[in-house]
Amino acid sequence: MAKHGGYTHIEIPADDLARAREFYENVFGWDFQQIPGYEDYHLYSDAHAGVGGGLGRRGINVDSIDVTIPRVTTHGGRVIEPKAQVMGQGWYAVVDDSEGNEFALWQQDPAT
Repeated sequence: MAKHGGYTHIEIPADDLARAREFYENVFGWDFQQIPGYEDYHLYSDAHAGVGGGLGRRGINVDSIDVTIPRVTTHGGRVIEPKAQVMGQGWYAVVDDSEGNEFALWQQDPAT
C-alpha cells in the first residue's frame, strides 16, 4: 500500500507522444505499454521507483469553455489563447494553471 500522499500514478501530457516516449525511455529507462483501443495513451512504469502512470495527448475535455475560462482565471490561472473554433469539430482555448503549467481545454461540438 502506498504511503499517504505518495505518488502511485502520474499522468504526463505531451504534444508529440513518440518524442515524449523516446525521451522518458532514454533518460529514465521507463518501460511503456500500448493499451489496445487507446492509441494516444501509453502506460509507463519505473520498477526502481515503484511508480508508473500514463503518457497521453495534452488537453482536458470540458462541457463548456465559456463556463470554464472564468473558473480558471478566478483560481489563479490565465488565458494564453482565447476560445477558438475548429470547424466541424469543436472549440479550444489554451490556459495556464495556478502553477504556470500550460494545457488546452477542449469542448466537443455536440453535432459531431
